[in-house]
Amino acid sequence: MVKRLEDLLSLAQRKEKKTISVAAAHDKEVLEAVTEAVNLGIVNAVLVGNEEKIKSIAAKEGFLLEGIEIIDETDDKRAAFKAVELVALGKAHFIMKGMLNTADLLKAVLNKEFSLKRAELLSHVMVYEVPTYHKLIMLTDGGMVPYPELKDKIQIIKNAVNAAHALEISNPKIAPICAVELVNPSMQATIDASVLSQMNKRGQIKGCTIDGPLALDNAISKEAAKHKGIVSEVAGDADILLVPNIESGNFLGKALTYFAKAENAGIIVGAKCPVVLVSRADSSKSKLYSIALGSLLGG
Repeated sequence: MVKRLEDLLSLAQRKEKKTISVAAAHDKEVLEAVTEAVNLGIVNAVLVGNEEKIKSIAAKEGFLLEGIEIIDETDDKRAAFKAVELVALGKAHFIMKGMLNTADLLKAVLNKEFSLKRAELLSHVMVYEVPTYHKLIMLTDGGMVPYPELKDKIQIIKNAVNAAHALEISNPKIAPICAVELVNPSMQATIDASVLSQMNKRGQIKGCTIDGPLALDNAISKEAAKHKGIVSEVAGDADILLVPNIESGNFLGKALTYFAKAENAGIIVGAKCPVVLVSRADSSKSKLYSIALGSLLGG
């Protein structure tokens, strides 16, 4: 079981090496992360983007491009298309977003010509190492599905469970977090959480343990759960936080990063290959961790 983000690197090094294709790779932090991942033996890499800019950045920053293939493409949308095409042709196992809009990359991923769509829904999973929490914690979905209905949440959970299993978390504990820990007919998120928990108990959602609704405090704090009289396998020991909508996921994720100084890795799951997707503001280290996560899930 991976307990720290640094462990992602050593786990990825022990697995079969995958090839990453990077769309619009002419970005300093992306190139730093990719070249380090190659140097660590985690991946092989194909950089699709403005070759002149890529080489200029690498020369200025001292990044070694030896053994890394570069496909020159100055148009970012075309670069996204070519990066995804490499996966469709079996020349790469997963994709990373470089200096382009997320929508342009996802449009290429969902292009019917490539047939990369696998699940009914693509969702975003973030993995955080928070100094005040006793293990890694995953957050979903704060980046893809704006207002998920119950059927969407089922698929979001399945996508997150697959990611957790890749981190060798055999039975991830999932907390559907709400404003309160009791079912309230006026709060749809609490009803969904209760249904998801019951579906899990009846074997309709497998490979995990779900209990909710849980408020954030009792999802991550045994003391808070005990104070409120909550008896639960998940309370105070959650591996995955399922948020009710994109705003809450976005706010919570950024709070973890900026208030709690958490390190992170981010990825889109649900397609036939992972898509490494982190904020442009994230550090090269976070991007490196995300590449390692993608390599564990890819191919």
